[in-house]
Amino acid sequence: MTTVLIADDQPLQRMGVRMLLEGTPGLDPVGEAGHGAEAVRMAAELRPDVVLMDIRMPGMDGIEATRRIVAVGGRTRVLIVTTFDLDEYAYDGLRAGASGFLLKDARPEELIAGIHAVATGDAVVAPRLTRRLLDAYAHQVLAPADAALGDPRLQTLSDREREVLIAIGQGWTNTEIAERLVLTESTVKKHVGRVLAKIGARDRIQAVITAYDAGLVRAKP
Repeated sequence: MTTVLIADDQPLQRMGVRMLLEGTPGLDPVGEAGHGAEAVRMAAELRPDVVLMDIRMPGMDGIEATRRIVAVGGRTRVLIVTTFDLDEYAYDGLRAGASGFLLKDARPEELIAGIHAVATGDAVVAPRLTRRLLDAYAHQVLAPADAALGDPRLQTLSDREREVLIAIGQGWTNTEIAERLVLTESTVKKHVGRVLAKIGARDRIQAVITAYDAGLVRAKP
């Protein structure tokens, strides 16, 4: 059973999501929060698998609430669900540690799939935002080979693992990585898992941000 905390300042929105989750086998809505501070407190008390987090809420917003929940280092993952189709919200939320970003006009099956994805350690971004995020942060060309030497997160990576991180930063899927590096997909999955563990990334989106921030990949001019 995947437990879910709903954080949104609109009571009708919370009620609608709760009804959807209650009618979906395998999902258990364990609480509702009306603002960011309450979401942080309830996440600490209930330790849900997933928090569905709105961004604009009174007092502490969803970005700061996400940052505080993730900083605890527990199992709880955050899926931001918002009305606002803004790149800066998506990027700020992902940098704060969210494992996904969906819009409130997502179909019910998309929201359910998103919850399952982040609960199992994957990441999800609304389809119409994905291309823009990749264009901004993951549609990259290689930086100089020594660009990331000073980043302590990358010191323990082997040459192959560094190649895999670059590929993740370029937005490649496991299948694409396997084809281009001439590896089996099972080997790629093992490499990806080791890379995420070594750099302390919760998921592939966090790995993209790490690769970008460390200078391992850079935006095209």
